[in-house]
Amino acid sequence: MAKIMTVDDSVSLRKLVASALKAAGHSVSEADSGQSALSVAQTTTFDLVISDLNMPGMDGLTLVGQLRKLPAYRSTPILILTTEMDPQKKQAAKAAGATGWLVKPFDPAQLLATIRKVLD
Repeated sequence: MAKIMTVDDSVSLRKLVASALKAAGHSVSEADSGQSALSVAQTTTFDLVISDLNMPGMDGLTLVGQLRKLPAYRSTPILILTTEMDPQKKQAAKAAGATGWLVKPFDPAQLLATIRKVLD
């Protein structure tokens, strides 16, 4: 299965996402901030990144933009998982290079279906 990095400042949400992904057979690494995710991404390649939008320090939009500058992440799917429903923020995420947008609270089946779609 896929090697996935989840990025969220909420421990409980990271654990929920990781649990759903691991149950589906994926390998999961967790980062608690955009900065720590970027540091890990500079030395490790993932098949997919799932990031929160609103995080202290480096937010999800900045993280997406920084990941897209790394050769290994130019075409890696990056999903934003957020409570935000603002169409302008969704458009900004797309412009930054995000592959998709999912709203919290998430349905694990929908999350896994979206992952299958972007990884195919």
